[in-house]
Amino acid sequence: MADSRTTRSEGLGASSPAPAVTRAAAVLEALADSPSGRLTLSDLSRELGIPKSSTSNLLLALEEARLITRQGADFALGRKLVELGAAYLSRLDEVQEFYKYCEQAPTLSGETVRIAMLDGDHVIYLARYEGHPAVRLTSNIGDKMPVSLCSVGKALLAQLHDHDIEAMFPDGMELPTMTANSLRTAEELKAQIATIRKQGFAFEDEESTVGVVCLAVPVPTHGAHGPSLGLSVTALKATYSEEQGALMVKELKELARSLGNPMG
Repeated sequence: MADSRTTRSEGLGASSPAPAVTRAAAVLEALADSPSGRLTLSDLSRELGIPKSSTSNLLLALEEARLITRQGADFALGRKLVELGAAYLSRLDEVQEFYKYCEQAPTLSGETVRIAMLDGDHVIYLARYEGHPAVRLTSNIGDKMPVSLCSVGKALLAQLHDHDIEAMFPDGMELPTMTANSLRTAEELKAQIATIRKQGFAFEDEESTVGVVCLAVPVPTHGAHGPSLGLSVTALKATYSEEQGALMVKELKELARSLGNPMG
């Protein structure tokens, strides 16, 4: 019986100017989304909705380019993607400035700080400054996180128009959860966004990781088509204080202004 799911490449064959590239991208996305990080030829054939012979040729080409690697009967993402990702990040002026500032900041230099980009209803972490080796339970570079589960996601949501937020999170919608403190409904999220707009920063209280709190601010946007970037700092709740938080937010806002307007 045929699988009724929509495949990743369904309908793209005729409309795409380069179907092979479209399917190759679908392979990489499928491997990235796999909980184990591995998929078999049969798995990928089903994901793409194309015959095994075509999938096999596609995988061979990706393997030769080191974009994927073979592990027995399974396939996984290749190290070449790390090199490409690093090359992309190295050319983002914001990322380079981020590291320079964190190293010199009186408070942030001793903390775990990250810069993230809004991607729909998720954020993607672009860089991570390791100033506090004890806080390693949080997201790494390249990780994606639902916006409702992290302070930087909520800080970026607060910059959107209300009608855009409503379209993404209609009343009654249930949110993903990771701890007992995670927000559970769209109504809770929108109430917190109102608070973020008033106080000028977002605060996450053990909502994604037990024992960890996080503060975040948005970076002023580079023009109408610039990326939506945000900054966050993580701290252990056992040692966190409001005084420490105030210093963190002050430096995060200074860094955000620097990244958003380098000439200012």
